[in-house]
Amino acid sequence: METRYLADGVRYAGLGSAELRETFLVDSLFEPGCIRLVACEADRAVIGSAVPVAGPLPLAAAAELRADYFCQRRELGVLNIGGPGSVRVDGATYSLGTLDGLYVGRGSREVVFTSAEAARPAAFYLASYPAHASYPTTAARQAEAAAVRLGTQAECNCRTIRKYIHPDGIRSCQLVMGFTVLEEGSVWNSMPPHTHPRRSEIYLYFDLAPEARVFHFMGRPDETRHLVVADRQAVISPAWSIHCATATRRYTFCWAMGGENQTFDDMDGLKVGELR
Repeated sequence: METRYLADGVRYAGLGSAELRETFLVDSLFEPGCIRLVACEADRAVIGSAVPVAGPLPLAAAAELRADYFCQRRELGVLNIGGPGSVRVDGATYSLGTLDGLYVGRGSREVVFTSAEAARPAAFYLASYPAHASYPTTAARQAEAAAVRLGTQAECNCRTIRKYIHPDGIRSCQLVMGFTVLEEGSVWNSMPPHTHPRRSEIYLYFDLAPEARVFHFMGRPDETRHLVVADRQAVISPAWSIHCATATRRYTFCWAMGGENQTFDDMDGLKVGELR
């Protein structure tokens, strides 16, 4: 498991492009046949991926967690962005199609990922935070999740949000997770931007054309920077940073949050004119 230590809201301003990418961008996920994990100090988050090809992939506790099994003190959110597959949790198997998800509660000992077809493997995205309460492992089906459509064509941000893990949906200790799909011709998300000092957030960008790129804006509102992001890459956004983006083509992104509370709209909004 890779471990990241993030720059704070003052020191990050002195980082060059390569240093910003090494600190906040995760570009090592979704290697076929492997589980990849990246831990960071922002609310003790762990993100990762599992792409089973030749056979099942069990999720083990990395040595850095000092745990007997991965979910001993953690909860886990899973989103499948690949072909059909399944996740076995303590003997129960959950079949997940594309854009289906799963919440795995604290105390779950066995978590095993499998693809239905090796030629079109599942690609499971993983997001985990420490948990101090246990909630039932529950599947999240795209067809069953409430869809909220937002944005306008004039603002190039027509999008649909699906919330999977949240207080009014699948219950969790602190993890909040879902995804946003932008429509053809729309490229902006979370603009005007916001911060939420009570929790961190991690964006995984996917469903992006190979030649396309996302320009993810981050940093303090008065000292912004950007990262150029390709398909299936993630950005760690600490609590002090804005997080919004535009792109050369439409895209989809998974958002995962953890921290002091789970209120989706607990954010400190900003006006575009305040950005520097």
